[in-house]
Amino acid sequence: MTAYDDAALLPGGPLLALRRTDGERRPFLLVHGLSSNARTWDAVAARLAAAGHQVVAVDQRGHGHSEQRVDGYTTAQCATDLAQLIEVLGFSGDRAPVVAGQSWGGNVVVDLAARHGGVAAAALIDGGWIQLSRRFATFDECWAALEPPSFDNTHADELTGWLAKAHPDWSEEGLAGTMANFELLDGGAVRPWLRRDHHREIVRSMFESEPAKLFPDIDVPVLLVPVIGDPPGEVDEAKRAAVAEAETLLPDASIRWYPGADHDVHVQHPQQIADDLLGLLARADGRAA
Repeated sequence: MTAYDDAALLPGGPLLALRRTDGERRPFLLVHGLSSNARTWDAVAARLAAAGHQVVAVDQRGHGHSEQRVDGYTTAQCATDLAQLIEVLGFSGDRAPVVAGQSWGGNVVVDLAARHGGVAAAALIDGGWIQLSRRFATFDECWAALEPPSFDNTHADELTGWLAKAHPDWSEEGLAGTMANFELLDGGAVRPWLRRDHHREIVRSMFESEPAKLFPDIDVPVLLVPVIGDPPGEVDEAKRAAVAEAETLLPDASIRWYPGADHDVHVQHPQQIADDLLGLLARADGRAA
C-alpha cells in the first residue's frame, strides 16, 4: 500500500486523506472504525491489490490525516462523506466498489448502502449491527462505559510495547498501523488524532441510531463478519442475537464467524479477511451476471 499520497476534497469539505493502489479490477473501499485510521487496512489492501483490484482506504473526518472539521461527527454524516467520496473517485457502474467497514465503520457502511447506494456489496467486519441503546439505558451510562482512556504523558514506546504484548500474533505492519491512530508529539508522547469531543459525538450518534431499521433497504450482497469468544460469553450471546437479526432483515446476507479472534480482526488475520472480501465480490458479480 502506498503512503498517504492522495486526498479527496468533498463538495463543501472535508478533505479526506487516502491510501490507494491502482488496479484494473473492481475497486474496494476500506473504512476504519472509531478513533482508528486507514493504515490498519494495509495488509488486507496489499492482498486485494495483488489480486488486481484498485484499493482505497480512507481516513474518516477527524481521524488520521484527514481534515479536522468543527462538526459533522455522526454516523449519518460520515456515510454521506463516503457517498461523496465514491462520486469524486468516479466509482460507478461496473466500477461500483465493494465497501468494507470495521466496528463503527461497519455502521457507517450500513448507512451508506441503505441511504445512498452506489455500492456493489458491503462487508461488516465486527460491526454494522452495533446499537448501543440496547446495551445502555442512557447516553451518560453509555459514555461512562465507552469513553476512551486518557493518553496524557503516554510515550509512543510505552504504547507500542503494550500493543505488542496484548497482541503477540500481530505483524509489525499491523502494530505500526494501529499506532498510526495517534499523533506523535515532540518528546515522543502521543495523542489520538480524533479529539475527545468528536469521539463523544460519534458515540452519541451510535447510541441514537438504529441500524437494524436500515437493513431491509440494502439491496446488495452483505457479508457479516462477527468475532466471538471461544468459548462465547454473555456479550457474545447478545452479539449472536444482533447478527441473527441482521441476517434475517438483510435481503442477501451471509455470515463468516471468527471464534477467538480480536475485534481488529482485519489486522490480526489479513489474509483470511482479504479472502472473505474476494468471496463477497464473487457473490456480487455472480448475482449481476
